[in-house]
Amino acid sequence: MDKQSILIVEDEKEIAELIEIYLVNEGYHVIKANTGIAALDVLDRESIQLVILDIMMPGIDGLEVCRRIRQENNIPILMLSAKSEDIDKIMGLATGADDYMTKPFNPLELIARVKSQLRRYIQLNPQSANPAKEDEISSNGLTINKSTHKVILFNQEINLTPIEFDILLLLASNPGKVFTVDEIFEKVWKEDYLESDNTVRVHIRKIREKMEVDSKKPFFIKTVWGVGYKFESTV
Repeated sequence: MDKQSILIVEDEKEIAELIEIYLVNEGYHVIKANTGIAALDVLDRESIQLVILDIMMPGIDGLEVCRRIRQENNIPILMLSAKSEDIDKIMGLATGADDYMTKPFNPLELIARVKSQLRRYIQLNPQSANPAKEDEISSNGLTINKSTHKVILFNQEINLTPIEFDILLLLASNPGKVFTVDEIFEKVWKEDYLESDNTVRVHIRKIREKMEVDSKKPFFIKTVWGVGYKFESTV
């Protein structure tokens, strides 16, 4: 089963990192956002199963973020606040939050509440627990949108040419499958491959230069020596 993804929306870096450590230790996939705008952007691009949302943030606060999420999504929202007054809890729950915790909090209690909310959500929405966007492929921080031809890697857009996008999409649509150079050429260019043509290798190199931290030690597009290329997916 795919890991369940949790979005942490918290502008205090230390708190966000603490929550992330505990969630990762429990096997969850974690994405962090330090503003409300960034959080809404993540939700537009990623399949998220639960949001941990701080109320007090610069710009759009947590209450407004919660309202906007609820307009389109029924995923669990667990709110965090430095305020302990009942009115703040009431406002948080009234805007659509499923649970509410005040800072400072016990991380183990937070994890218990996360698990409880996810269990309830999965039971009520078995088909929505791990929603798959048909027009998107997501793997290890990389999102490929087939409709918009956008490629996002860790919140940064990667500008690929149409041919580069088609090569990446072909490989990513078949993770683990090894494609020979001539197979890639024939499927992307729709022409017969000429053995002396080095076009595919040149384009693979350009894709790696744009996407990889170290293009000589690629993480996503692996070379299978003597055979061809494959897309590596470890999620």
